[in-house]
Order: sequence, then structure tokens, then C-alpha cells
Amino acid sequence: MKIATYNVNGVNGRLDVLLRWLEEASPDVVCLQELKAPDPKFPVKAIEAAGYGAIWHGQKSWNGVAILAREREPTLTRKGLPGDPDDTHSRYIEAAIDGMVIGCLYLPNGTPYPGPKFEYKLAWFDRLTAYAAELLHLEVPVILAGDYNVMPTELDVYKPERWVDDALFRVEVRDAFRRLVEQGWTDALRQLHPGERIYTFWDYFRNAMPAFASITSCSARMSPKGFRIQGSTSMSADGEHTSDHAPTWIELSDGPTEEDQ
Repeated sequence: MKIATYNVNGVNGRLDVLLRWLEEASPDVVCLQELKAPDPKFPVKAIEAAGYGAIWHGQKSWNGVAILAREREPTLTRKGLPGDPDDTHSRYIEAAIDGMVIGCLYLPNGTPYPGPKFEYKLAWFDRLTAYAAELLHLEVPVILAGDYNVMPTELDVYKPERWVDDALFRVEVRDAFRRLVEQGWTDALRQLHPGERIYTFWDYFRNAMPAFASITSCSARMSPKGFRIQGSTSMSADGEHTSDHAPTWIELSDGPTEEDQ
């Protein structure tokens, strides 16, 4: 099973790019971020015509997340991250697909640091960590995929000295990501490529690809039988009118986890 995450940076404005990628890559499950469209404007007919069922959580001009499943319908299990009833941002959606729980997230950017947006980012991260701890207790495979807006290490950023006080590279944010992973999650891409520079996002203004910002995380105990992470990659983000993020995916196959061996 190929599970992908892709910050499309405007699902309607880049619908042709998304549809072309879906046809070329044929992922089984796709987590989309930055839809930048309210619910009624989500292009569900075009998505369905491409062979995908979909659930989505939109917002006018900002944010927005969706989960697509090839040749089947994802079952909505949650819309919105728990922990703050006053938070109206569309940043989390969750579905059950083929016995797995897939959470799609778009963590706040937090720029500028310092300031209220950065504090909101840290608070949202705390809520995600608290909810992720609950998900670990499920007796089914769980995947949290999306745009974490984090550069976890210096390996994940081009010229790290330029980003010391950036909201994606601040030590508070990297510590928050580390605490999440240490709950018992696997940073799937880094499990297979621990020492490689793999960038999935670039900055329009700095004309650089600085960050490993889109990450797929899997629970360490994938299921009673277990799944094996067979492969993972990040596609180069070329092509006209493309997003400032590249799609990233993992491939899972039946097999024992390290715990089961």
C-alpha cells in the first residue's frame, strides 16, 4: 500500500497538477494539506473522476485538509483536533481505510517568532501530542501524515545557520517533534534514509529548498500482525505552476514489526 502526503498549496488552483500526479504515481491513500477552499468548493467530482473517494475539511482562503482513497471511500472518524473547542482552523481530519486509521494534519507554520502565531503553533503541537498518545492505544495500524512545518535536524535544512530563529527550526519546535516521535512513533522516511538530505519544501522568497517539512509518521506497533515499511521517497517538485511542496510517500507491506520478531 502506497500512502502519500502532499501540501498542494491551493487544491483548485493546482488541480491539474494534482490530477496529473495522481495518474502518474497511483497512490492508494493521499493526505492533502493547504486546500485553501471552503467545503462547497472542494473539487470532489474531479477527484472522483480520477478514481478516488474523498473526505475533506476546508476553510476559505486558508488551511484545509483532505484524505483520498483509490477505488474506495474513506470513512470519516474525526474532523478537527481535540483539545480546544474555540480553534476554528481546518488542520486535522481522520479516516478509517482498510482497517487502518489515517490522520491527516497541517501543523501551524508559526511565523513570525516570537509572537502569538508561534505560541499557537506550540499549543497545537501539544494538543497533537496528547491526542497521538491516545491513538497509540488503538489495536489497529495508525498513520499520522501531513505537513508538520518542522525542520527536525540540521540535516533537514539548507544552510541551517540562516534559520536559527525561524518558526520551523526553533529549538522549541524541534523538541516538540522529538517528544511526539518518542511516544512510540516511527518517522517512516528517516527510518529508511537516516543520513540523507531529503527536502520536500522550498521557500519562494529565499529560492531554496530548506526543509524536510512533510513527514509521514507511523505507530511503532503497527498492528497485531504488523506492517513493514518497504520503501519511501519524495518526488522532485518540478513542473509548471507546481506547489512549493513535493509529495512524499511510503510503501507498506505485510510483515513483522521489530517488536514481533
